[in-house]
Amino acid sequence: MLALGTIPPIEESVLGFLSVFFISASALILNDYFDLEIDRINSPNRPLPSGKVSPNDALILFITITLLGFIASTLLGLAELIVSILVWGIGFLYNWKYKRSGLWGNLMVSLSVGMTFIYGAIAVGKPFEKLVWIFSIIAFLIDLGEEIAADALDIEGDKLIDSKSIAILYGQNIALKVSAIIFGSVIVLSIIPFILSWLAKIYFVPLIVMDVIIAISTVRLLQTENTKKAKDIRRIYISSGTVMGILIILRIVL
Repeated sequence: MLALGTIPPIEESVLGFLSVFFISASALILNDYFDLEIDRINSPNRPLPSGKVSPNDALILFITITLLGFIASTLLGLAELIVSILVWGIGFLYNWKYKRSGLWGNLMVSLSVGMTFIYGAIAVGKPFEKLVWIFSIIAFLIDLGEEIAADALDIEGDKLIDSKSIAILYGQNIALKVSAIIFGSVIVLSIIPFILSWLAKIYFVPLIVMDVIIAISTVRLLQTENTKKAKDIRRIYISSGTVMGILIILRIVL
């Protein structure tokens, strides 16, 4: 919708949704599979550690869901299949090796989030639509900032799994400052479409609301006396997601 400025054909919409849904689901299933021993301690009531689902059943579901995602991508086209395989590979490597690698793991998750926009543009034959790339990068940066900030709030839990997060290596304050710089770059980046006249002025309203919420929440994250940093991170994530949805709707309507 962002790439076309209108609602895509039903076939592309359905296949695009299903391919992303299944590939994302496969990564989440694999995450639970590799985290089985940790979840036996931290989340014993989840399906795998509680015994409601066996590890073999989880693997079968993972393979099935993966194949369904690849089939949906193939029906869209070769480029879509290649991107799906790439993102699936990132999810596999993250769960298998890089979840505890700190910044590398953060980058892998954020790249997968940002690629959702690019994949949608490819699916409708407009892979180089500049607005899509701008919002893809914004989504990438918001998720990256959130990942790093969340790690900063979960140092004790991450130490148990030998994580190499920025917070553990350099301290919570440094991690939060890195996150703040990333969130600040989002605010700067959101202004570019208006400077280059890519968007009508009406789009500025929801974007400025997002920027204000990000700015306030980021300042709060850096305040040592703030005991509700997790809510500030969630506020950034929810507000940015909501605003992006509004922007896509405006893109269709206008």
